[in-house]
Amino acid sequence: MTSTQQKVVVAHSPDADDAFMFYGLATGKVRSPLVQFEHQLSDIQSLNMAAHEGRYGMTAISYHAYPYVADRYILTASGSSVGDGYGPIVVSKRPLAGGLKGKTIAVPGTLTTAYLTLRLFEPDFEPRVVAFDQVLDEVTAGRAEAGLVIHEGQLSYHQSGLHRIVDLGAWWKEQHGLPLPLGANAVLRSFSAEVQRECRDRLRDSIEYALQHREEALSYALEFARGLDQSTAEKFVGMYVNHHTLDMAPEVIESAQKLLEMGYAAGIIKHRVEIDYV
Repeated sequence: MTSTQQKVVVAHSPDADDAFMFYGLATGKVRSPLVQFEHQLSDIQSLNMAAHEGRYGMTAISYHAYPYVADRYILTASGSSVGDGYGPIVVSKRPLAGGLKGKTIAVPGTLTTAYLTLRLFEPDFEPRVVAFDQVLDEVTAGRAEAGLVIHEGQLSYHQSGLHRIVDLGAWWKEQHGLPLPLGANAVLRSFSAEVQRECRDRLRDSIEYALQHREEALSYALEFARGLDQSTAEKFVGMYVNHHTLDMAPEVIESAQKLLEMGYAAGIIKHRVEIDYV
């Protein structure tokens, strides 16, 4: 690091789509004269909690978590994970004739956007909070009647003999005609405007580099794919690193605002917030 560079710890999930997104930055293919990026890997619920303390200079967060950290962080226009007609799913061991009402559902954290969307879909259920990679096990072991699945489990759940009850991204699209914004990246408001813009621009460069050098970026991302075969990992990355990831489209901002407004109206989110981004 030169004397003119600012060190920024950038935190994101240890999964294939984030690895693909940050490939350029993590491997030095994308560099910055202003910022030295140091990478920290953690699951999204832990990142949401850490953002409450402003622990990392730049961090992945759930859109659901934004109202709780908006005093510390501003979102970046690049780096969102968006499901357009697909998204987190709810699975069970057998079809649930009576739906999800009153059921015990394993969830990967109550600050995830998946949890917020599920609460809007079915307000009456009993959450059982577990690590995101334990949700399928909770359902197969019978400790939960259903499970809310994020990350690669959306494509591999059938290997555990489970049934899909609902795709929340498809439900959201049917209800509102909008894509479902799930995760975002955010930078500290205490940074200078110059550093905030530099973080946004270099992240965008990193995403662009991965999309333009897809084969090598996918090869790197496979190291974080938790046992997925190459074609499934490629499909998963393609679902969540796309044109919406490069830049927030107006419909993504509209959808995120609607999601948070509905969460507030339902009493799930305690205060209103306007989507604010670099």
